[in-house]
Amino acid sequence: MALNADRIDKSVPIPLYFQLKKIILDEIKNGTYPSGSPIPTENELSDIFKISRTTVRQAITELVQEGRLYRIKSKGTFVSKPKINNEDFITKIESFNSQMARRGLTASTEVLDLKVIPADITVAKFLNLSENDQVLFLYRRRFANDEPLVTIKTYLPYSRCQDLINLDFTTISLYAELGKSDDTKIVKIQRQIEAVEADSEDARHLNMKKGKPIHFFTSIGYNLYGQPIEYSLARYRGDRNVFEITVAPE
Repeated sequence: MALNADRIDKSVPIPLYFQLKKIILDEIKNGTYPSGSPIPTENELSDIFKISRTTVRQAITELVQEGRLYRIKSKGTFVSKPKINNEDFITKIESFNSQMARRGLTASTEVLDLKVIPADITVAKFLNLSENDQVLFLYRRRFANDEPLVTIKTYLPYSRCQDLINLDFTTISLYAELGKSDDTKIVKIQRQIEAVEADSEDARHLNMKKGKPIHFFTSIGYNLYGQPIEYSLARYRGDRNVFEITVAPE
């Protein structure tokens, strides 16, 4: 076993539970405990490191809360699947397929709905339309290696995007199609992210429980002339996605 008592240093001011968290994460990273495998019990960890079960429990509880471990009643504590790092998603204009391909994952898309509807007051506001103007509504569920990760509801001004109604977006990139014309090519996106709880629709489409965390993105895409072309609402599973931003100093 890779774990040994010498890896906890009781002479330094770093809390013991924090040291244990790092040890467990290191062992997950180096493959000692792969995804889905159990870690030692609280009693075993307490005996190995000569620390209290309260200290061990604090470390394990925080790792569970952070999504790195999960518990199964009467069976133990197990290693979660690693989250998909959506690096620079917030600041880049990139298709979902390209994001997944860069991470060695196979992307796929299911179209849940595609139709023309009247714009409600919110959609009209963000697309600079009048209420009840026609918009193209595209609702997709997107997968990585056959696992559902995100649902996206997209609204587009029908007057500019009416040719898209007959396309198969299970295989076609929306951004690629919009990019065929300067009038609809997305060159800038304004995104807002907030944490929300999964609702019944999320539970059904993302294979998760109600109340679990969701990364909720609101996006407005603009064309070369500064006109809004896309209004999207994306709901990413909080247990399977992490978002990373790289910031350069001025």
